[in-house]
Amino acid sequence: MTIKNISLLACVFGLIACSCGQKTTTNTAVTEQRYEKVSPDFNADSAYHFVDTQVAFGPRVPNTSQHVACGDYLVSELKRFGAAVIEQRADLKAFDGTVLRSRNIIGTFNAENPNRILLFAHWDSRPFSDNDPDVGKHSQPVLGANDGASGVGVLLEIARTIQIKSPDLGVDIIFFDAEDYGEHESSQGWCLGSEYWSRNPHVPGYKARFGILLDMVGAPDATFYKEAISRQYARNVVEKVWSTARNLGYGKYFVDRDGGGITDDHVPVNQILRIPSIDIIHNDMNTESGFGWYWHTTKDDMNSISKETLKAVGQTVLEVVYKEK
Repeated sequence: MTIKNISLLACVFGLIACSCGQKTTTNTAVTEQRYEKVSPDFNADSAYHFVDTQVAFGPRVPNTSQHVACGDYLVSELKRFGAAVIEQRADLKAFDGTVLRSRNIIGTFNAENPNRILLFAHWDSRPFSDNDPDVGKHSQPVLGANDGASGVGVLLEIARTIQIKSPDLGVDIIFFDAEDYGEHESSQGWCLGSEYWSRNPHVPGYKARFGILLDMVGAPDATFYKEAISRQYARNVVEKVWSTARNLGYGKYFVDRDGGGITDDHVPVNQILRIPSIDIIHNDMNTESGFGWYWHTTKDDMNSISKETLKAVGQTVLEVVYKEK
């Protein structure tokens, strides 16, 4: 994930006014309609395994052997789950002039169906731990368990589920590269892979009903606010996802409050390709960065991953996909 350009304009929340009206008493029966889930069960143990396997390669920084090996693994897993896989390779110039040998990995399910949903995450990890409290570690790469691997792990489990039971629409899963090589405390140099794909989609004239980005979706007790750029371009998708999460009982994760704007892979998809897309991303209002305490540090390891959070996100996204007709 990037040093996202957070403008937490909506993160100062007012006090919630309590209604002090007179209570009605006794014999009034309140009947709640039970929500009937339509999607297959999301296996959080399997998603956790996919996250752990990526982390075991080490930091997935472009131009490294670990990056190549993990990319090969992601391609093989998507193929194993029945996806038609396209590898989009490009040399992209980073903010510091480094040429990144990038690799967007695209898995397509039910390619002949013109009605499509786009799901995406970034799979690279940051080359600098420049938010680490230990200045001596700033030049070390980030392991990226939550910032990168968590979203990919959830999407791999969704791919495995689609192979078992196909939804009514086509689904494209994209693992974007070169997202996390941007300039510290600047909006420059981030989201290079998604920008390249948005200008050069794998299918000419590619269209999808909407897109969902997963970024940092594994932290214990994560909180996902309604991100501002998502609301600007795809408010109806935001409400669809957050209401689905509430119906499934995941309201404590998908908080019904507006958050700030974040520079992330959904920005070029919205602005260049015009596919209404949202970002499900963890915000932590108790940190200066607005993200988890481990963000862009050497501590972004498997200790920052919770199966319960992976389940909440994965089941919610699955439900949204399988409800579409």
